[in-house]
Amino acid sequence: MTYKVYFDDVKVGDEIPTFVKQTDFMHWNRYAAINDEFVYIHMDDEAGKNSGNAQGAFGMGNLRWAYLQNMLRDWMGDEAEVREMSVQYRAINQKHDVLTCTGKITEKKVEGSDNLVRLDLNVIDQNGKGTTPGYAVVALPARK
Repeated sequence: MTYKVYFDDVKVGDEIPTFVKQTDFMHWNRYAAINDEFVYIHMDDEAGKNSGNAQGAFGMGNLRWAYLQNMLRDWMGDEAEVREMSVQYRAINQKHDVLTCTGKITEKKVEGSDNLVRLDLNVIDQNGKGTTPGYAVVALPARK
């Protein structure tokens, strides 16, 4: 098995590589098709405006969740495991926003036979505003 990152090689304070996406209607439509999430506020500008968003249709919170999962997987590799993840949706994602997923290691511990790393996560928009703060706990392999 080949891993991208090992428990032994990370330390508290490390930032992992970011994952960046510029969202648009095409991304939302593809996500909605895969998840059967065709909700009018995400597809139709008038519905978005009627829900209180002056700019019209807006992105799905769970798409930002998926972007965070992509960032974690790109960093840790396919054989490591996300054991826990939680986020809060604090802002709406508008069409054409540039979203940057970030992760910073805040804790390392060995629990039984598991090498666990906790990371603070967020999705930052192009204005520097954090939209999706949260955390993840991942299990990483140790070097043998």
